[in-house]
Amino acid sequence: MYRLISRDGNAKRGEFHTVHGTIQTPVFMNVGTAAAIKGAVSTMDLYDINTQVELSNTYHLHVRPGDKVVKQMGGLHKFMVWDRPILTDSGGFQVFSLAGLRKIKEEGVYFNSHIDGHKIFMGPEESMQIQSNLASTIAMAFDECPPHPATREYIQNSVDRTTRWLERCKKEMARLNSLEDTINKNQMLFGINQGGTFEDIRIEHAKRISEMDLDGYALGGLAVGESHDEMYRIIEETVPYLPLEKPTYLMGVGTPANILEAVERGVDFFDCVYPSRNGRHGHAYTNHGKMNLLNQKYELDAKPIEEGCQCPACKHYSRSYIRHLLKAKEMLGLRLLVIHNLYFYNKMMEEIREAIEEKRFLEYKKKKLEGFAQGEA
Repeated sequence: MYRLISRDGNAKRGEFHTVHGTIQTPVFMNVGTAAAIKGAVSTMDLYDINTQVELSNTYHLHVRPGDKVVKQMGGLHKFMVWDRPILTDSGGFQVFSLAGLRKIKEEGVYFNSHIDGHKIFMGPEESMQIQSNLASTIAMAFDECPPHPATREYIQNSVDRTTRWLERCKKEMARLNSLEDTINKNQMLFGINQGGTFEDIRIEHAKRISEMDLDGYALGGLAVGESHDEMYRIIEETVPYLPLEKPTYLMGVGTPANILEAVERGVDFFDCVYPSRNGRHGHAYTNHGKMNLLNQKYELDAKPIEEGCQCPACKHYSRSYIRHLLKAKEMLGLRLLVIHNLYFYNKMMEEIREAIEEKRFLEYKKKKLEGFAQGEA
């Protein structure tokens, strides 16, 4: 259940109550594709940096170790030792991005595993069954993420199929939640809005899926090649047609600036691999822009990554030491940067929530963006 606490313009500050605890929104979900955050970050670390939600990938866990293995181990929460909310994506995006050879049919998608090439079929029912075995808090509906660019005719047909698939997902989830051996009988379902960069298709689809009274709604198929301005325009046009009293999730986005822009337009759930991926490449997010710690100028720099930051990396280690670890290819360097970046994102979301409650979000956003534009610290 979602409770809207306050609004500042279109920006929403809410609470989402789940069987695994309450999520304060807007929220950034920390991405642990294969039930782990890349960069040797444990669930204990996630508690330390105030992570609210962990996100795992249905397709990857289905391929390895197998969703049935996870179910036998007591579900994803028990398996990875994490008792806060988990969102699992439907596997749809991976099917469309990883599978070179695939056939999309009304019943679902036929494709080959990216690991060993074996044939896999996934449709709405299969995606729901896998996610039910994983026992996540929130399951995403199985959809087609159409390529960008695509013709209007292709997008319209794809969206119509996604709607039919969503009806099947809803029916299958209700069935699974009623079964005796289902681990999480309170699993929630989020539907996904598609439509490429065609506003009218997006709006019509938003209206259709809103009638289905789901637990939450996502904007999918963005950040796949269109410009930031196009993405912001689509968010701005579509969000008003999604239910205000339900969470709105912008999938796979984004940079700190993207998040601020989307919050202003009414989005309150986010996920992105940027903080962990950039951390593994030596880049740190700060309030003064992104830093590349591999740069020579940090060789003798005794300061923390960011002055005043309370993350475990900044509380104990210098830029000089972290740079040395990166240069020496020591895993600790990557781990510290990933932890710092995730902490930075989680902290920013905390500040956003506070700013919305105090009706000063636009002022906060302006100051934050000016800071990011400064370049390296």
